[in-house]
Amino acid sequence: MSDQMRTQRLLLRPVGPVDAGPITQLVQNPGVYRMLASVAPGQCKAQTLGWIAGHGAAAMSDREHVRAMILDGELVGVIGANRKVAGLPFTIGYWLSPSAWGKGLTTEAAAALLSWLERRGETAFLSGHFADNPASGRVLQKLGFIRAGRSKLFSLGRGEAVDHFDMARIARNA
Repeated sequence: MSDQMRTQRLLLRPVGPVDAGPITQLVQNPGVYRMLASVAPGQCKAQTLGWIAGHGAAAMSDREHVRAMILDGELVGVIGANRKVAGLPFTIGYWLSPSAWGKGLTTEAAAALLSWLERRGETAFLSGHFADNPASGRVLQKLGFIRAGRSKLFSLGRGEAVDHFDMARIARNA
């Protein structure tokens, strides 16, 4: 991904060490971490920095592309595409500050990310949402994802396996 992308309202730029403080503060909100599989309550800045540190190598090997969502100069969320090895479908993941919910920002950011991936030739995408997070499901439906199954997914934020809707999307140009 180029270093930066612009949407109508957002700047999508690589997440860096400067973002560790704002990210840590935002993911400590139960409304955020409870809806994520891999963020524990009480995540500290050092853990956030450790997560950020791996992004460069993962991007170089085309396994991960993570961007900060910047609105009016402020980090309001994170969006990314990741996969275990090149060649597999990317899984799209995101979270947004509660102060920015309900404004269509995640849909806007995800549409830009998916468009970039499709221009590179990617044709299949995965994502999902916890059953008690229908707003995330609506975002994915707007982007053309369809339900592909239901499973239990462990949430570090909740400390237990949670009912999860698995979703998939085939690129429009595939």
